[in-house]
Order: sequence, then C-alpha cells, then structure tokens
Amino acid sequence: MKIDCNPLQRRQILIFAIGWFAYASTYCLRKPLGVVKTDLENDLKFSKTQLGLLDTALLLPYAVMQMLLGSCGDRFGPRKTFGLCMILSGISMASFGMWSNFYMFSLLLFLNGSAQAQCWPNCMKALGSWYSDKVRNSVAGMFGTCAFSGGIIGTALAVWLQTSYGWRSAFLTPSLLVLGLGFVVLLFFQQPDEVNIEVVGKVCYIIESIKSAEGSSNNNTKLSWIQLWKIPMLAEVAVAVFCLKAVRYCMYMWLPMYLLNQLQYSKAQAGMFSTTFEIGGVIGSAVIGLIIDRLFQGRSLFGTAISAALSGIALFLFMVTGTWGIGFNTLFLFVAGAFNCGPDVILGGSVPAELGEMDGRNVAAATVGLVNGFGSVGTFIEGPVIGMIATAYGWSGMFYFMIGVTFVGSFSVFRASVIKNRLPKPLPDEIPLQQALIDA
Repeated sequence: MKIDCNPLQRRQILIFAIGWFAYASTYCLRKPLGVVKTDLENDLKFSKTQLGLLDTALLLPYAVMQMLLGSCGDRFGPRKTFGLCMILSGISMASFGMWSNFYMFSLLLFLNGSAQAQCWPNCMKALGSWYSDKVRNSVAGMFGTCAFSGGIIGTALAVWLQTSYGWRSAFLTPSLLVLGLGFVVLLFFQQPDEVNIEVVGKVCYIIESIKSAEGSSNNNTKLSWIQLWKIPMLAEVAVAVFCLKAVRYCMYMWLPMYLLNQLQYSKAQAGMFSTTFEIGGVIGSAVIGLIIDRLFQGRSLFGTAISAALSGIALFLFMVTGTWGIGFNTLFLFVAGAFNCGPDVILGGSVPAELGEMDGRNVAAATVGLVNGFGSVGTFIEGPVIGMIATAYGWSGMFYFMIGVTFVGSFSVFRASVIKNRLPKPLPDEIPLQQALIDA
C-alpha cells in the first residue's frame, strides 16, 4: 500500500532520520576511550590517574563549551553549527591511534569534547522547528533513543575493531563515519525557513511572527550567560538534568562492580547485565514522552517530576531486593533506567528549547546548551564523589546517595511546574488565534 506524504511530512521524516543517525554516530567517538583503557595501561604504561584525566579531558570541555558557546547555533543556524562540529569531531580523533603521548591524547580528546558540545543543542533546535508544540515531547522522547542506542553501537564497534585489528584501529573508522555524516548534515539538515515550508501549531512561531510584523522582532536576540539563567524555570530544569545525569553515570561506571562484588555475579554476567539500565533507557526515552503528551497535556513538567520520582523508588527497590535473584534485579533496574532516561531527554531537549523560544526569543540552542552543559558537570564529578562515599559508607551509601539525588531532581522539576502555573497566561484575544493555528 502506497503512503502519500505531503512535503512537510517528508521533510520531518528526513530531518528526524538524519539527526538520529548523525547524533548516534557521535557516541562512536566517545565510547572507544573506555574500551581501550586496559590497552593504554598495559601498552603505554599509563597510570589509573592518567586514565581518569583522559576522561576529564573529554567530558569537561563537553560540559563547559555547551554553556559558553550555546548561542552559536542561534547565530549561525543549527545546520551549519551541527555539521561543522561533527566534521571537526571526526578530524580531531582520526589520528588518535597514531600517537602514544598522554598530552597529545588529552589535546585530541579536548578538541573532540569541545566540538561535540554543540551537537545535541543544535540537533534539538533543528528538530523542534519541524514539529508542532503538541507533539514536542513525544518527538523528543523518540529521538532521544539515538543517544542510548548510539552508546551501545559505539561500544560494540569499538570492541570489534579492538579485537580484530588492535586498539589503535578503534578510532579511525568511527572518525570517518562521523566526518561523512557531518557533510550529510551540512547538505540536508535544513530549517523550515530554508526550504520555505511553514510548520503549523507552533505558538512561539506565531508570537515571533506577530512581533516581526509590528517591527519588534527578536530574531537575532543574543542573551548573556547570566540573562539565560534568569529565564523562568531554566535554573530548576538545569538542576534536575544535573541530578539525573549524575545518577545515570553512577550506574554506568559503578553498577558492574556492584554486581560483581556485592551480588556475586560473574564478570561476564556483571558486564552484560549492567546494560539492563541502558536498555530501559532506550524504551523509556521512546515511551515516556508519548505518555506525558497523552496524560499530562500542558503539564509536561509535572509529568517528568513524577517520572523522576518513580526512578528513585525503583532504585530503592533494586537495592533492598538485590539478593532476591536476577528476576527482581532485572525488573527494578529496567524500570529505574526507563524513568531516569525518559525525563532526561525531555528536560534536556524539548523543555529548554521551548523556554528559549518563549516570548519571541530565538535562543533555543543556547538554553539547551546551558541546561545540558550544566547537567554534564555531573558526569565527571560523580566518580570521585561516589568513590569517597562507597569507601566511607559502603555500597548502601552509594545507593542512598543516588536515591537522594534523584528525588532532588524530581523536586526541582516539580518546583519548575509550580513556577509555570504562576506565570501570566496568554491574553484572551491571543488565545483564539493561537488555538486556530495550532489546530490547523
């Protein structure tokens, strides 16, 4: 049966597909470092401290550059910014396997982290411009599966290259992949105004068009870092993303060791079973957004607050039922991953993009970058913090810490939803025009 798609639908499918594969590919240049650490330790005699610093060389600029350079996509457009950053990322890591010097590795990882910092904000800015506000969370949730799927694909590709051709080969092929997709983004990842297609159902676009007609357009708005923080609800959303990312990376980095030492899993079982949290993240990312759009229309922040709270409850149940067997472990770990990763994609994508577009602002890339950059700080500080807590209070201390941080994130989102309810509502004469265009 032939499916007839109009030009807008064809473009939406094209943009979604290009963005999904392009952003997923960036993980092929993040994951190899974790895979080859043992080789770096054995072949190049790097200490564990140096290996930890290599993580920092990648993750620190990734977090900071999102916050400092988030406005690039608003100034130069998401297509150019996303595409060029992917090309720079591919170039920076293409020669990684040819070196043996710690400082050169650090420099290349720094360049890679800096370039990739602008990929997610501009991906979300471009994607958001193609879909109506009614389905923003659903689309963001389904699109967010690229991050978790990309992590699995990146790890598998790195392991295959390492075992087949040696650890030095684990970087060139992913670099060429990212480089090629960067050119695809430059050629085809257009915005609606670049191809003269109007997307109905976007209130922020309506308001911006009205202001433009009145001669007060904010198309080229450029807000400072401090001004961005003053946007209502943005700080609360950033804190929530920080909490959720910190917990997720705690699970990524420490769960295999917990399963091995505390629950007496074998090495193979611990490594494979630890992906249950990540698999839950893939499902949660796709489903949570749909649920929130269906059950919490106009109250997406409240829905994500509930989701984050359920993740904390699942973590607690996983901890107390740890010795009950693999069935209970699988259930609660899967649920914890689904309810952690689902709201993370929404809070780190569709919500800050919406805040950056409200009231005619054109700073969606900057707000997404600020929120994700601040959230990514949690990814590189969790290691030493969890290490100290686990040493002083044992594994239970680690889980109580993660549960507490999860509920802090949930409370922060709930506070944002309260702030949103207190904001002035649209004027009565604006509502019919907005609703008529949304329903068109």
